[in-house]
Formats: sequence, C-alpha cells, structure tokens
Amino acid sequence: MRALRIAGKVAAAVLIALASAWCVLAILRAPVGSALVREELAAVFGLAALAALVGLFARRWRARGLAAFAIVVVAFAIGWSRIEPSNDRPWRAEEALLPYADIDGDRITVHNIRNFSYRTETDFTPAYYDKTFDLSKLDSVDLGAVYWMGPDIAHILLSFGFAGQDYLAISIEARKEQGEGYSTLDGFFRHYELFYVVADERDVIGVRASHRGERPSLYRIDMLPENAKKLLLRYLDEVDDLAAKPRWYNALTHTCTTEIRWNLQAIGLKNPLDWRIFANAHLPELMYERKTIDTSLPLAELVRISDVTEKAKQADGAPDFSKRIREGLPGMGS
Repeated sequence: MRALRIAGKVAAAVLIALASAWCVLAILRAPVGSALVREELAAVFGLAALAALVGLFARRWRARGLAAFAIVVVAFAIGWSRIEPSNDRPWRAEEALLPYADIDGDRITVHNIRNFSYRTETDFTPAYYDKTFDLSKLDSVDLGAVYWMGPDIAHILLSFGFAGQDYLAISIEARKEQGEGYSTLDGFFRHYELFYVVADERDVIGVRASHRGERPSLYRIDMLPENAKKLLLRYLDEVDDLAAKPRWYNALTHTCTTEIRWNLQAIGLKNPLDWRIFANAHLPELMYERKTIDTSLPLAELVRISDVTEKAKQADGAPDFSKRIREGLPGMGS
C-alpha cells in the first residue's frame, strides 16, 4: 500500500509539473498584455505549482499548497477562456477577405476565390473571383503536399476537380495579421485564427513553387464521387461557419492536416490516428499503405513523379495551369 501511495504521488507530481509547464508557457506566449505582466503572472503560477508539488510529499503544507494551485488554475482557465478569436483584425492582404458559398441544389457559387498575381512572395496584385460549380460534375479530389520545413513537416491542402476542367483548391491555414509571421510555438497559444483559403490553383500552388522555394506534390485520392461531394459540402459549411463565428488555429489539434481528418470523420469516413498525421510530410506513405492513393508504382517512384514543382514554375500564371501540372501524374493527365 505504501508503494502504491508513493507511486500515486509521483504520478500526480508528473501531471502537475506537465500541466504547469504548459500553463506557464501559455501565459508567457499569450497574445494579450505586456511582457512584464505576463512574466509576473507566470512567476506566480510557477510558485503555486511548486507549492503543490511540495505539498504532495509534505503533509504539513499539503492543504495550503494544493489550494493555492487550485486557485491559480481556476484563474488561468477564466483568463484563457476570455481570449476570444475575431474576424476583425488588421489582416495580411493574403488573408484579408473571407470566402463564403451559396448552395442551390447541385449549383454551388463560391465567392472570394483568391487568385493573386505574384511577382514575388510579398509583391503581388490582389484579385478574387466568384464562380458557380456544378456539384454533379465533381469527380476528383487531389491531395497537395507542400514540402517547406524539413523532412517531417509539410503543408497539406485539397483540390476538388470538376470533370477535369475546373479545380477548386482549399488550404487550411493560420490567419495572420499585418507584419505577423508564422511561429509553430505561437500556434499552440491562440495567436492565429483558423482560415480556409479558397483559391485558384494558380495562386495557392503556384506561389509556393515559384516564389516561396517550396516543393508541391499532387496525389489523386481514391474517393467515391458521393463522398467527394459530401466532403466539399462539409468544407463549404466550415467556410461559412468561420465567416460567422471565428475559431482558433492550434498547431496540434486544428492544423492543415488534422482539420482534414475532422472533416472526413464528420462525413462518416474513418481515418484512424497515426503519427504521420502529425509528421505530415509522411502522409503520402500513410495513404499508400491504406491504398487511398495510387499503388501501381513503388512508393518512392510515386513520390518522385508526383512532385509538380518544375511544372508549376513553367506554368506560372498560365490559364491552363491545373491541366499542365497534372500531365503525367497517375490517374490524372496524359
């Protein structure tokens, strides 16, 4: 029994230490208040956590230590809950205009499809258009994997194809303010709103290949047409919901890849958790194992020929951009 009590106290100490470390980091990285105030609040929380840890093993201090820790945890929870997302901020030009959709049977009209003309990554002419798509012609979903951050992390997006003629790309991203860059650490602590970029492929794929030094690849997903329709409608529901009620981006739970998983589950498609959903540069490997992309070639060969970087550079700004980047890809182009 004594051994069990000690083990229980050690486990509780580990939980308190881990939770406290996250809370202290959250306070320090919070997007509100001055740095000095955040540092003082973090110090108070840290001292209360230390008191709780001491109290676990010293009966004399246990009640006071745990009570102090409970008070700061409740205070943190209240303060953290009051940091709310907003659609009313000085957004970067690339993320300033929210898309939305009108749905009338099989006719879906998507508004504010982004189609910027880029001279460099930061020098561009903003442009948007509205387009009506026939949902009955939706016959493909392609996964874009954009390699930009080492061997394990990629940016993942989906592109919906209509009879091989029109493509609507949707990229789930962190919405950033003017002068703000992306920080993975800040992505855990309510610095960015969740943003569904609805764009022409010439924009969302072209800028990455030609002006950001990134390497996009495309894979055709093996998906029934009825599931493709459900998924697109689910995406458009999310687009409209975010326009009405913003939500936080989170670098672990609500990212470009985990949001895809949530959306697939929402339409009834199972997508079991796997470490490659988080180390998402390996996502094509996972999809290959699950046979949701082409398996007629060895994986290494499929990955090689699915790289569309050079095709995208050569087709930069071309009206047939989508057709040209798919040439020679399995199940897509001749």
